Amino acid sequence: MPKLKSRKAAAKRFRRSGSGKIMRRKAFKNHLLEHKSTARKSRLSKAVVLHESDCENVELMLPYL
Repeated sequence: MPKLKSRKAAAKRFRRSGSGKIMRRKAFKNHLLEHKSTARKSRLSKAVVLHESDCENVELMLPYL
């Protein structure tokens, strides 16, 4: 059986947490930050757990994650 390839686009976006959950970054923290409040930017900086309905697709894209 040959080794499986990872989808590189997904590999850059998702990480596994210590407990084994898949973590993702939040959107809207790239540009146009001047009018966003400090609290909002702080919230957007934190990683969150991926929704369970998306986990199956991400695990298929990243076989060794």
